[in-house]
Parts: sequence; structure tokens; C-alpha cells
Amino acid sequence: MNLWLWILIACGLAYLTKLLGYFVPAKLLESPRIMHVAGTMTIGLLASLTVVNAVASGQGLVLDARIGALAAAAVALWLRAPFLVVVISGAAAAALLRLLGWG
Repeated sequence: MNLWLWILIACGLAYLTKLLGYFVPAKLLESPRIMHVAGTMTIGLLASLTVVNAVASGQGLVLDARIGALAAAAVALWLRAPFLVVVISGAAAAALLRLLGWG
């Protein structure tokens, strides 16, 4: 099949999934249990995407400057630094590690 056909099918499925969300009763969405599960899933998804983007390159695992950037950002978060400081510390760590030839 043509690639554009698959893209259109994926777009249609994404739209239908979004549309189905409007049919879920509001009472169900306001349940404390559902809100807790949704919040936990969001955190888990964001964490997994961050880790995959930090160590994956194609089909393999790579240890490069991105790991150092992630570690520096994690330390800044642990020290309760403001978000901008977290981002800058991660970027600075990646730049320094790349300057040193690691990544």
C-alpha cells in the first residue's frame, strides 16, 4: 500500500479516538481513581519517552553526552532548581561532554 494511505488511516484512527473521548461520561472522568490513574500514566509515559530519547539511537543503545545531560538535569531537579536552571544545566553538561569528546 501507499505510504500516504497509511498516514490517512492513522490520522482517521487518531481523530476517532479523540472523538470517542467526548462520549465518556463526565462523572466517570471526575472519579478520584480515574484521575489518579491518568496522572500516573502521564508521568510514566513522559519518563519512558525521556529515557528512550536519552539512550536509543535507531535500534541500538548508545551511551553518549545525552546520558550526562539527563544526569545533570536529574540532579538539578533533585536539588529543586527552577525549570530553566534544569534545562540549562542539562544543556551545559551535554555541551561540556561533547567538547571533551564523549558523544
